[in-house]
Amino acid sequence: WDETHFGKMGSYYINRTFFFDVHPPLGKMLIGLAGYLSGYDGTFPFQKPGDRYEQHNYIGMRGVRLCRLFCAFLGSCLVPFAYLTVLELSKSLPAALLTAFILIFDTGCITLSQYILLDPILMFFLMGAVLSMVKCNSCADRPFSASWWFWLSLTGVSLAGAMGVKFVGLFVVLLVGLNTIYDLWDLLGNLSLSLVMFGKHLLARVLCLIVLPLALYTVMFAVHFAVLNRSGPGDGFFSSAFQSQLIGNNLHNVSVPE
Repeated sequence: WDETHFGKMGSYYINRTFFFDVHPPLGKMLIGLAGYLSGYDGTFPFQKPGDRYEQHNYIGMRGVRLCRLFCAFLGSCLVPFAYLTVLELSKSLPAALLTAFILIFDTGCITLSQYILLDPILMFFLMGAVLSMVKCNSCADRPFSASWWFWLSLTGVSLAGAMGVKFVGLFVVLLVGLNTIYDLWDLLGNLSLSLVMFGKHLLARVLCLIVLPLALYTVMFAVHFAVLNRSGPGDGFFSSAFQSQLIGNNLHNVSVPE
């Protein structure tokens, strides 16, 4: 059922048809982009689960595992992400290999990753955020180095991605937030660290973990509204002034009071 739901939204992006959904737009935009790049023309109706795709090019969107495309590719990234995270935390190769082995043969991950769903996209950003956070923590002995900035910034990008796919991504924001508070509290208790240097640490985290994710999250919606410029099933959720901007709407280009 969900494949029918989100596949249809991917078609909306390809056809630039406005719609409304409870989830943020990133995951569905990526699904639409994958379909567009793989030759899908957005004409499949996605009316009910089980409909045959027939001549429609679904491969790029559905991500058949053997093709390693999009959802399947993002789902397959969970294995190295988990391996690297556990290896960094435990410094144990057997523990990291066991983690990767468990995920490779996890039926849930395999199933979720072969359909047009938001779940593999969400898990990709969730685990990417955790891996980046762990890698950044490992660079604590060389703050403000290139690798430290890279992993800290990548953590912020991953947080934006997780929030941009589903609001459940806020849980990884909470995890990173608690880790950051603990880190800053530890730095504040370090008497050999000046207040100026502590201020630099605080500013770096504000920029990379708050400002950067919020900026990217805003950009996602800017792209969302720029792409969906044609009248569609989501018009009625918005004001008349907004509807007047949609091509094909009855109010298009009509002067509407604020």
